[in-house]
Amino acid sequence: MSTMAVKTAELDCGRSGRVTRSLLGYGVLAGPVYVVTALTQGVLRPGFDLAHDDISLLSNGALGWIQIANFMVTGAFVIAAAVGMARALGERSTWGPRLLGAFGAGLVAAGVFVADPMNGFPAGTPAGRPETMTMHGILHIVVATVGFACLIASCFVNARRYGRDGRARMKWFSVITGVVFLLGFAGVASGSSAAGVVLGFWVGVIIAFTWIATVSIDLYRKTLVSR
Repeated sequence: MSTMAVKTAELDCGRSGRVTRSLLGYGVLAGPVYVVTALTQGVLRPGFDLAHDDISLLSNGALGWIQIANFMVTGAFVIAAAVGMARALGERSTWGPRLLGAFGAGLVAAGVFVADPMNGFPAGTPAGRPETMTMHGILHIVVATVGFACLIASCFVNARRYGRDGRARMKWFSVITGVVFLLGFAGVASGSSAAGVVLGFWVGVIIAFTWIATVSIDLYRKTLVSR
């Protein structure tokens, strides 16, 4: 191979690595963007109770566009991170990134299909759950359920990969994340608005985004070592 060809290959490899690391960076940003935006709204928007109301309700009302954008932007960030993970792992693991990408797509879809107002929010909405659900409200639940299931599955698929690599800490962090998020989601899926259930789901969400950031950083470092 000529010297020029070698230099070209090295340049392409370096450029590819930079793109991969940039994509993985979105996995670190996704959690802070989602959590800070949602919590700020939960505290500031009148009538919303963080301890009892589903965060999806924030997509309703005059300021609903903020949470809709939050879903879509965060979902796009997660999809970008999933692409970065797929690039970093190559053929070693395909389903982990694919499932995580599906979770990101679920977040985007959750912004498209707005949840039905309920529990007195926004102001003027009757207390309790709506007697009849709209089509977009039903689709919101469907896409969220599919997305959450894909996130949980991605945790377990990645746990298996880390187990094969002898990475016990990352393996068990992945398993615990999947279990905690599953339990939190099961709680809110039961229809309960008890503070323990709603706050428990928040714990699951924060741990899940922390896991996404941790895996992104882990693979980011891998690309630096392999340069």
